[in-house]
Amino acid sequence: MEPYYAGWLSLVPPVLAIALALVSKEVVSSLLVGIMAGTFIYSMGMGLNPIAGTVGTAFDLMVGSADLYIILFVCMLGGLVFVISMAGGSKAYGKWAATKIKSKRLSLLATALLGIVIFIDDYFNCLTVGTVMKPLTDKYKVSRAKLAYIIDCTAAPVCIIAPISSWAAAVGSNLEATGYYQNGFEVFLSTIPLNLYALLSIAMIFIIILTGLDYGPMVDAEAMAARGYLGAVKSENEMLSESSDRGTVADMLLPIVLLIFFAIAAMLHTGGFFVPGGESYMNLGSAFGSCETSKSLVWGGFGALAAALVMFVPRGLMTFRQFMNGVTEGFKTMIPACCILFLAWTIGSVCRDILQTPEFVSDCLAKASFPIFLLPAIVFVIAAFLSFSTGTAWGTFSILIPIIAPVAYALAPQLLTVSLSATLAGSVFGDNCSPISDTTILSSAGTECNHIDHVTTQLPYAMTVAGCCFVGYITAGLSGSNVILTLSVSFACLIIAIKFLHSYYLRKTPGKAGKQG
Repeated sequence: MEPYYAGWLSLVPPVLAIALALVSKEVVSSLLVGIMAGTFIYSMGMGLNPIAGTVGTAFDLMVGSADLYIILFVCMLGGLVFVISMAGGSKAYGKWAATKIKSKRLSLLATALLGIVIFIDDYFNCLTVGTVMKPLTDKYKVSRAKLAYIIDCTAAPVCIIAPISSWAAAVGSNLEATGYYQNGFEVFLSTIPLNLYALLSIAMIFIIILTGLDYGPMVDAEAMAARGYLGAVKSENEMLSESSDRGTVADMLLPIVLLIFFAIAAMLHTGGFFVPGGESYMNLGSAFGSCETSKSLVWGGFGALAAALVMFVPRGLMTFRQFMNGVTEGFKTMIPACCILFLAWTIGSVCRDILQTPEFVSDCLAKASFPIFLLPAIVFVIAAFLSFSTGTAWGTFSILIPIIAPVAYALAPQLLTVSLSATLAGSVFGDNCSPISDTTILSSAGTECNHIDHVTTQLPYAMTVAGCCFVGYITAGLSGSNVILTLSVSFACLIIAIKFLHSYYLRKTPGKAGKQG
């Protein structure tokens, strides 16, 4: 499909969709309006029939942008969670965990640490951690909004600074494609110390967990959770499902462990780790970098479901018919998340592929005039805006790295590395908190949290981190990329901001102080 350079009009679809979603609290129709607005702009620009062109282009993009492997994996995970619950595994795990983790704070710390451990892929992280931790955090009345926030902040922010991950390989390949570097992986490693958004996001979740200094809508979500309303979104079928009283902790944990094992094994296989003579033979970093993540996750889901079948049916926890019905009902619970994910991919394709939003933003950067020391901060803002508008980190840094590298090299070579760090940091911002980001959607799905609730409670925290990053990148520009000074200023700014915003919110809304037991 031939692209059309729409200029500032290319910003209309994402801005319209995000604004409608935040105002109406209804995501699907908002995304559809944004998609249709984008394809209408494209049809008018290309001289197509305003009706046939708009609808036809929308359908073409829907078909072309969908990752059916991810859709299938999400549904498989829904089926797995449902049959584990039917077998009594979730109930048994909740009782067992309550004897080991005896406070709300510890349950949140365990969630954060598990999220950091699963750093290989953000999709995998979002869906797996929520599945494992929900029974425990529910016991201690943690709102689903806070659970989704912690999981979201240990997904993309962790993956973007993990040397062995699908993200590391994607960034490395984009760096090598610029022609400025022979070893993109080494350059990627050099960007980690100043990837402020990733580092500050991870720091913030631990600060919030340890101090309980919540603010904004998260305070309301936690207050409601303390009264018993966790904000969970459950389907009628799931609420009516019955759990066996003979389930064990192993019925909960073993299928999840096997899911992780099979998925990682499939990633290594599709990445060429076991192929003698190949570029990735016995090379973990290269194998994870070149693997087919979506396909590997499906293999992991299939293996876990097969293992669950062998574990549950022969022991009489359920019949084969009940197992298959449970898988089907679990699939149904994931339909809303799949619809949102499908439409989010489509609107991202509208902006990226046919209206050329990234090219418009890049042109604005090229024409701008500003002091050199502001380069990292400006790059961060542009990457953050672009990723928030399109909902994709990979698409953002794939577009910006080839532009930022030569610009920074020509204007201020000493700021090249920090400018690349700012590009990656800004890219992760949108992926972390945009309503149309796939990982934001999957964090909502994995925790059964209302999607708009997750977005509105997380956004104030994400904006706080982004503001501190902006200050940090100004510091980096002024100091010539001094890592220690930049990190010191950034973390100090974060701590001060959290304390101030918590106090300010409590003054405005007395009686809503959050408690962390």
